[in-house]
Amino acid sequence: MLIPVIFKHQLPTKLAKSKKNPDFCPPSIIPKFMKLCIAEKPSVARDIAKVLGATMPKQGYMEGNGYCVTWTFGHLCTLKEPHDYGPQYKSWNLFLLPIIPASFGIKLIPNKGVENQFKVIERLVEECDEVINCGDAGQEGELIQRWVLQKAKCTKPVQRLWISSLTEEAIKEGFANLKPAEDYKNLYLAGNARAIGDWLLGINATRLFTKKFGGNKAVLSIGRVQTPTLAMLVQRQKEIDAFNTEEYWELKTKYRDVIFNAAIDRLKTLDRAEKGLEYLKLNPFEIVSFEIKEGKEKNLRLFDLTGLQVEANKKYGYSAENTLNYIQSLYEKKHVTYPRVDTTYLSESLYPKIEGILRKMHFYQDLISPLLEAPIPRSKAVFDDTKVTDHHAIIPTEVPPSQNLSREEKLIYDLIAKRFISVFYPECKISNTLVEGKVGTIPFKTSGRQVLEPGWRAVYAKEPKEESADKEKEKEEEQSIPEFTVGETGPHDPMIHQGKTTPPKPYTEATLLRAMETAGKQVDDEELRELLKNNGIGRPSTRANIIETLFKRKYIEKKRKNLIATPTGMQLIDTIEDELLKSPELTGEWESKLRKIESGEYEANRFKEELIQMVTELTEKVVYGKGKVITLYEEKEEVKEKKKREPAVKKELQSWEETQCPKCKEHHLIKGKAAVGCSDFKNCGFKITFDIFGKKLSDKQLLDLVLKGKTSKLKGFSTHSESLTEGILTIGEDFQVQLA
Repeated sequence: MLIPVIFKHQLPTKLAKSKKNPDFCPPSIIPKFMKLCIAEKPSVARDIAKVLGATMPKQGYMEGNGYCVTWTFGHLCTLKEPHDYGPQYKSWNLFLLPIIPASFGIKLIPNKGVENQFKVIERLVEECDEVINCGDAGQEGELIQRWVLQKAKCTKPVQRLWISSLTEEAIKEGFANLKPAEDYKNLYLAGNARAIGDWLLGINATRLFTKKFGGNKAVLSIGRVQTPTLAMLVQRQKEIDAFNTEEYWELKTKYRDVIFNAAIDRLKTLDRAEKGLEYLKLNPFEIVSFEIKEGKEKNLRLFDLTGLQVEANKKYGYSAENTLNYIQSLYEKKHVTYPRVDTTYLSESLYPKIEGILRKMHFYQDLISPLLEAPIPRSKAVFDDTKVTDHHAIIPTEVPPSQNLSREEKLIYDLIAKRFISVFYPECKISNTLVEGKVGTIPFKTSGRQVLEPGWRAVYAKEPKEESADKEKEKEEEQSIPEFTVGETGPHDPMIHQGKTTPPKPYTEATLLRAMETAGKQVDDEELRELLKNNGIGRPSTRANIIETLFKRKYIEKKRKNLIATPTGMQLIDTIEDELLKSPELTGEWESKLRKIESGEYEANRFKEELIQMVTELTEKVVYGKGKVITLYEEKEEVKEKKKREPAVKKELQSWEETQCPKCKEHHLIKGKAAVGCSDFKNCGFKITFDIFGKKLSDKQLLDLVLKGKTSKLKGFSTHSESLTEGILTIGEDFQVQLA
């Protein structure tokens, strides 16, 4: 039984006026031709409704000016589960695999809020004359909307809103240039093929390996993207574990206060190094060649999502998932363009808008002023239509950020803003000096680097310098090199440098994201990285979630910034013999095929058939193959015992200022004398009173209600019948508190 605290009944506007229908719209304002806009979330729907003039709030939608604007909550639909195709699949049976439906169906996600919102959409689809798909402009956004319209049995004409930011100008421009839904059919087919592929492999391989090797203790999760990602981490861990550190010795000498390195192989014994040192002491140093070359350092590229996640992890230690959340929030607040992109270029059509965007970036006027003294450069390294498909790189919009950003959002915006500004600066001019010398028959060399004109580096002049992996080498490269004359000789100060070989570095989230982007290949060149993107593992928008999944499955753990494969993760990869499941290169090829489906160059059904064949062959191989049960590693007993003996520390409750309003998702909550409400209550209207149904709630109970959408089971409620009641408080889709 649901008992609303505030009950407000609203019915469709097309019904006749009566006492039972207080929300009736007079015939004069009922639209004769109604357009239905479906956004991906309520906050985006509000932005669109405001621009369209649909300002009349209704239950689950907004109405006005010939438009109804409603929303989903991300995915409302999902692919059917195995048991939906037959009761025999409810239990996991090794010999019922593989599970391959004759055709894949969809269903609503089992959630009361989802079901209620879908009913609103379903009714509006039936009543409207035209649908405008206002979902996120990407593959996942297209899939979300198509599944909802498919479930609602939509037969109305559908148009597509395709925009790269949520500013008023962008929304107006988008509605002035609506596209036929048919233009995005291949985008949907690619998203649908991806979902089906993930289902086929994830459902079958997970059941297969769990029943064969899990020992009925836990689920062994296998995925099209997560397993090759884990395989890369395991391979790196094995390389580190197998590495044997060796000592080595190098000969160096100092001539005219400049350090020179012997251009010979490292010496493996101290004895040989000492003999070499004695030889050097007997001979003078001679300059063989001296060369200065002027060059340029290219500007850094604009950010795509992966590049931004990498930079935020390196600079601030943010996880890929957190960075995605921060940039998504900035996008919804209209401060940056669409974030889930995989290009570092802008379209040519954006060039006329660049100066206007720069002028609005008031916080960066010192950096922007020099750019506005001349026409903005139109470099092919920035503007290239051949490198832009659905969206351009992430850049600021003409809406500057307000003061209510979180610290993390400010730092992410700063990364984007400075990168955007820097691409319009000149290249950095440098001078590279290479000097070669010799002592007797032993060759030596050194190099130095000097910045002649900082160019784009001026944008980052006040920032602390990034630490180099090889500090010794960096120090030598930055040394000041005086003028040398070929043939000059003189005394020098030889020395021995002792070092140790180092193992490969563990992956961090930054380096793992780059490895996923290039299917495991180590790439430093930006242009080559661009070419390899089409064969990367996963999509920019899904990589953060893949890493989080590996953490949740306890296949990897974090030690400081490093990602380490756990024993369970290593055993799982060792158990998988089929290279198709764990090969980054082959998974990258699948990703390439999905992109070809999107561009119309590959058939979605062919992709599905290939996966069915692979899953069938894998099942036969594993079911009738050999292998031992995987041991699931937990915390060591001594660690657990230690934890038991430690006194419990009372966990501090999250403050209301740290808590986001669940309704508008833009402002924080504040606590008053009788209620907790949105800090922008005048516009948002969200609040929860302390006293509900005669029971006063504690801060923890209120926080549970806001953060989780429900409380635990509580006693002591008093309803209208005066009887004491127990139950669970929930927040309904209308953001009113209900007792269930």
